[in-house]
Amino acid sequence: MVQSSSLSSKLIRIGTSLLVVALASIGLTLWVTWQLEGGAAAVNEAGRMRMQTWRLSSAVQAERSSQDVQGLVRQFDESLELLRIGDPVRPLFVPWDDSVRREFATVETIWQHQREHWIDPQPRSPQQTIDSASEFVDAIDRFVMVIEQQLSRFTAILNLFQFVMMALAIGSAVVMLYTGYLYVINPLANLRQGLRQVEAGDFATRVEVDTQDEFGQVAAGFNVMATRLQTLYDGLEAQVETKTRRIESQRARIETLYEVSAFLASANTIEELSKGFALRVRVVMKADAVAIRWSDEANQRYLMLASDCFPQDMVEEERSLLAGACACGNLTPDARTRVIPIHSQEAAPMRNCIRAGYESLVSVPIRLQQRMIGEIDLFFRTVVALNNDEVELLDALASHLASALEGLRAAALEREAAVGEERALLARELHDSIAQSLAFLKIQVQLLRSATQREQPAQVQTALDELDTGLRESIGDVRELLVHFRTRTNTDDVEQALQETLQKFKHQTGLPTLLEVRGEGLPLPADVQVQVLHVLQEALSNVRKHAGATHVSLEVNKGDRWSFVVRDNGVGFDAASNRGESHVGIKIMRERAGQVGAEVVVESIPGEGTAVRLTLPAHPVAGNNLATVGLNV
Repeated sequence: MVQSSSLSSKLIRIGTSLLVVALASIGLTLWVTWQLEGGAAAVNEAGRMRMQTWRLSSAVQAERSSQDVQGLVRQFDESLELLRIGDPVRPLFVPWDDSVRREFATVETIWQHQREHWIDPQPRSPQQTIDSASEFVDAIDRFVMVIEQQLSRFTAILNLFQFVMMALAIGSAVVMLYTGYLYVINPLANLRQGLRQVEAGDFATRVEVDTQDEFGQVAAGFNVMATRLQTLYDGLEAQVETKTRRIESQRARIETLYEVSAFLASANTIEELSKGFALRVRVVMKADAVAIRWSDEANQRYLMLASDCFPQDMVEEERSLLAGACACGNLTPDARTRVIPIHSQEAAPMRNCIRAGYESLVSVPIRLQQRMIGEIDLFFRTVVALNNDEVELLDALASHLASALEGLRAAALEREAAVGEERALLARELHDSIAQSLAFLKIQVQLLRSATQREQPAQVQTALDELDTGLRESIGDVRELLVHFRTRTNTDDVEQALQETLQKFKHQTGLPTLLEVRGEGLPLPADVQVQVLHVLQEALSNVRKHAGATHVSLEVNKGDRWSFVVRDNGVGFDAASNRGESHVGIKIMRERAGQVGAEVVVESIPGEGTAVRLTLPAHPVAGNNLATVGLNV
C-alpha cells in the first residue's frame, strides 16, 4: 500500500507528539518542584515559630519590658499571616488540604486564646507560662507534621514523573531510531544499492516506489534517470559518431578559415589575392568552377575579378556582366547565400551554364558594412544542397575577402595620399629655399648681363661674387633637404636622432655643437619626432645662413611638456621686426610646429646671439598622419 504522507509531515507529527509529552512532563515536574520548594519554606517558617514561642516564654519569665514582649507577639502575628497568605517571591506557601487547614486553624485558635495572656501586664507563674508554650508548640508540631506528610506525597509524585520521563526518553529514542530506519535509512539503502548497480552498467535497475514522500519522489526520479540513461546508452554510438562528425566539420571549418585568413593577410596585390582565394574556395567546397565578380558603386554592372577552372569562353563573354542579365550578378540588397538550380531548358540567362554542363549554382553575396560590393559564384555539375555549416563558412569566407580587398584598397589610397603629401612637402621645401635662391641668382645674372653690356668691371665682379655666394647657399640648401628626408626617428628616445642632426650640422659648417638633455619623460611618438626634427633643422639652417656664430648648443628638457632650445652666439637680430620674421624663416618653423600643437618662440638681441625655443603640448599628436607615414617610408 502506497503511503501518501510526505516525509516531513511524518517527522513533524512524531516530533510534535514527543514534544507535547515532554512539555507536559516537564510542566508537571516543575509544578511538583514548586510545591515542594514552597512547602519546605513553610516548614522552616513554622519551625521558626517554635523558637519564637520559647523566646516569648523566656521574656515573660525574665519580666522584660512590655515593649519587648509586644514585639515578639507581633512577630507571631506576622508569621501566622505569612503562612496564611504565602509569599510567591521566596517562594513560600502551605500545601493546603483538609488536615493541613484543620491543624493551622488549631494553631490560630490557640494563639488567639494565649495572645492576651502573653501581653497581659499581670505576672503569671512560671509553670503557667511553660504550659502555655508547650501547648502552642505541640500545635505547631502537629501542623508541621501534616505539611511534611503532604510534601512526602509530592516527593513520591516527583519520583514517579522522573521515572516516566526516563521511560519517555528511552521510548522516544526507540521511536526516532525506528522512524529514521523506516523512513530514511531503508530508502537510502535501496537508492544506494540501485546506484551501485547503475555504476556497474546495469541501466535496467529500478527502485521500488512504495511511498509518495520525498524519498518516494527521489526513487521515482531515479527510475526516470535510469530509463533515460538506458535510452541514451542504447544510441550512444550513433550519437558519438554524429558528434564526432560535427566536431570534425567545425575543425575543418576553423582550419579553412585560418588558412584563408593567413593567405589573405599575406597577399600583396588584388590579383594575387582574388586568384588565390578563388582556388582555395573551389577546393574547400569541391566545386567544379569558381568566379569572383566585383560590383560597381551603383550595383549595375559586375566585373570578373578572378576565376578558377571556369571555361575561357565564358570568362571572355562574362567579363563584364549587367545586373539581372543572368542568374549571376542578380543580387538584391537583402540577398543571402543560396543554391540556384540550372534547368535544362534553353533559357537565355542560363544558356552558357547549361552548355558547360553545370547543374547547380551557389551564389554568395560579398558585403562590406551592409553594402553589396560583389559576389562569389560556385558552379557544380551535380545537384547540391548546402547545410547550415557550409552556409556559415561561405559567408565567413566572403566577409574575409571583403575585408582583405578593402584593406588593400585603403592601403593603396594611404600610400597615394602619403606620396602626394610628401611631394607637397618637397615642393614647399624647394619653394622656401632653392626657389628663392634661384630667383636671387636670376636677378644677379640680369645684373651681370647689364654690367657686362655697360662694361662696368666693378659691378661685374660684385655680381659674380653674389652668384658664387648664392650657388654655395643653394648647394647647402640641397644638402639640408637630403639630410631632412633621410632622417630616421627612434620611438624609444629622440636623443639619438638629435645627435645625428648635430653631427651632420657640424660636418657641414665646422662649428662646435653641444647637446644637453635634462629630465625624464615619456617617449615622443614617431610622427611628432619627425616634426620636431624638422623645426630644429630649420633653426640650425638659419644659424648656418645668417647667424655668423662660432658655437651652437641644443638644450632638451624632458617632462610632461617637452621643450627644445637652439642657441647660438652669432650676430642676432631684432626679433620684434617683421624683417627678422621673414629673414630667419620663423613662419616655416611655426607652420611645422603647429602640425603637432607646439609653440615656437624666438629670442634674439642684436650682437648677443639667438635662441629658438620649441615647446610641445602635454600630449602631442600629429595633425596629418599620412604625411608622417610618407616621411618614414
